[in-house]
Amino acid sequence: MTKSTPTVARGFRFEDPFAEREAGKYERPIPSRELILEVMKEQGVPLKVEDIAGLLGVQEAEDIESLRRRLNAMERDGQILRNRRNHYCVVNHKDLIAGRVIGHPDGFGFLRPDEGGDDLFLSPKEMRALMHDDRVVVCIRGVDRRGRREAGLVEILERNTHNIVGRLYLEQGISFVVPDNKHIAHDVLIPEEHRNGALPGQIVVAEIIEQPTRQRDPIGRIKEVLGDHMAPGMEIEVAIRSFDLPSEWPEPVLEEIAGLGKEIAEEDKSGRVDLRHLPLVTIDGEDARDFDDAVYCERTPKGWKLYVAIADVSHYVRPGSALDDEAKSRGNSVYFPDRVIPMLPEVLSNGLCSLNPEQDRLCMVCEIYINTEGAILRSRFYSGLMFSHARLTYTEVARMIVDSDRALRKKYRALVPHLEELHALYKVLRRAREARGAMDFDTQESYIVFGEGKKISQIVPRERNDAHRLIEECMITANIAAARYLARQKLPHVVRTHEGPTAERLADLRTFLGKVGLGLGGGDNPGPKDYFEVLDNITGRPDEHLIQTILLRSLPQAVYSPEKKGHFGLALEAYTHFTSPIRRYPDLLVHRAILHALEKKKKEEFYYSHNDMVLMGEHCSYTERRADEATRDVIAWLKCEFMLDKLGEEFAGVISAVTPFGFFVELKDIFVEGLVHVSTLDKDFFHYDPISYRLEGERSGVMYRLGDSVRVIVARVDLDERKIDLELVKRTESPARRTRKRRRRS
Repeated sequence: MTKSTPTVARGFRFEDPFAEREAGKYERPIPSRELILEVMKEQGVPLKVEDIAGLLGVQEAEDIESLRRRLNAMERDGQILRNRRNHYCVVNHKDLIAGRVIGHPDGFGFLRPDEGGDDLFLSPKEMRALMHDDRVVVCIRGVDRRGRREAGLVEILERNTHNIVGRLYLEQGISFVVPDNKHIAHDVLIPEEHRNGALPGQIVVAEIIEQPTRQRDPIGRIKEVLGDHMAPGMEIEVAIRSFDLPSEWPEPVLEEIAGLGKEIAEEDKSGRVDLRHLPLVTIDGEDARDFDDAVYCERTPKGWKLYVAIADVSHYVRPGSALDDEAKSRGNSVYFPDRVIPMLPEVLSNGLCSLNPEQDRLCMVCEIYINTEGAILRSRFYSGLMFSHARLTYTEVARMIVDSDRALRKKYRALVPHLEELHALYKVLRRAREARGAMDFDTQESYIVFGEGKKISQIVPRERNDAHRLIEECMITANIAAARYLARQKLPHVVRTHEGPTAERLADLRTFLGKVGLGLGGGDNPGPKDYFEVLDNITGRPDEHLIQTILLRSLPQAVYSPEKKGHFGLALEAYTHFTSPIRRYPDLLVHRAILHALEKKKKEEFYYSHNDMVLMGEHCSYTERRADEATRDVIAWLKCEFMLDKLGEEFAGVISAVTPFGFFVELKDIFVEGLVHVSTLDKDFFHYDPISYRLEGERSGVMYRLGDSVRVIVARVDLDERKIDLELVKRTESPARRTRKRRRRS
């Protein structure tokens, strides 16, 4: 440790390399986490709070209490461990691993390490004392018979399940709640005195009053009765509580936004570039709930100048405020089929920050010069003042610029020339995207149409047109410019990271492609262009959708991180999220970094450190997954409800997934998925081939493969389990299989 300057602020013993950062965050700064860890590692033995305070020269009672709170936070984050004697020691990541528990419905679980790497297996015995989302420290116990590294529990750092939503049951005088969240395998025991009038069969919220142990299940009390099982809107109320989605605004937040009006203050307009003369427009879906981006472009001698104006959320949401803390906790807005849980209160998300038509709004502008080859020549960022000249929909724009709809072109005659320039720029950007090998998977999305009583009337496909793709390319271009700008500024920030396939997934992919007469270039390290070449070669093939699906599944999920690992899917070395700060917290972090650079402040004065961004990236990746899971759960509930009156009906479908226990079928035209269990198939023993994604009969040779067409009957619908059971009626052979048979005959 460097001890060159033994006296620093308020008598602390060691020079803290992060003292300036801490001073910018706190009125009474204390030693940083980095310095605390360094001192503890040097000592090499467990230390009491008082020992650590003495080593660091922390003497004031107030500072010692702050140090105690920081140590507790470091313990929660898995950086240090506290033993039974209340002594702290540094977690040795070679022997002890901190991470988050992922529960499985069958009683076992996994630990996702904080430091990254493969998940560790937690046996049902270890999971008896744990619940999904707990943070723990484990040690490696060995390798199980399936080759998975097996972990043993050392210490529980943080309990993260405090409330359970589920259905109340009463059996033989014992009340218990079966959690709706399938990650939680425990039933929650409810003593009679804690039922609080709840009736068996009702959906309830149970507060955990005693966490599980190795000897017994958790114990709870009923704190809220949500209502009957099939009540309208129940699916969203259940998801909010099952996935612990923050949905109520805390009182400090309400106090902070109480003084905000509907119009921006005149003093907030000063010092900004006035763009109100530019015909900026928003282009979104008909059901869009907030508008955080507007676009305009014009020709230049070398190509185009594109303006992407983004809502200036950073002006209203300041670091360290109650509003910021709540936005960070939420991480993102959650979009359910007929309801949104916003990241920001409505006065901001639909009001002051939303780029509503014909209203002045504060914005952060990305001005980009693009040549005729689709390359970014240069870009600049600045704080602006804009006026949206129209709120357009994708459908309207496509009808104007693609279909030449006369009535719409007349209505928006002043905007049509600018929209045509945007369309011309889109075509150039699209060609550049394809040239660099960026992938574009043609996936089919659907949306739910509700009728009376919030019941589904139909599920319809969401059509993508050139207007969708136009806006997508504009946003990607602005995100690229933001990533490049912040890389030059060398400020801590999060990027959108999407890595290529692992060696194991790559081997499986190549085996599969070989079986369908295809190859993947790139050797041990295929690039996006190699993937793009495969996609280009399968256009029009009967098994195109199947191959697209396998290619997509070979890649990991994109995450937020400060590590510059590039974006494989977009074939980019630098990419971040800049364009949606109303609904994504990472975008707000990027705006703050850009603003810090624009104000020419010192890098050392930036509010966040690299370590802060590591934690922010992990948290925002987690909230993104949480939102996706909650949305999928609600949609699965609604689709099951939709199918309740269709028992016994026959449908055509396509096999969408294959597992050892059967295959899933997506029903044609209604976009609902159900399971054909292997036990309902022909009287045969079926072998699962994970490489070819198929089940093959041992005696009959009958195969069921991903992408095959089938006809099925709806046999059972289980709303509690979100499951639809199907039975096979008739199988329509895939073109690929018929081709093989013809070859054999010849």
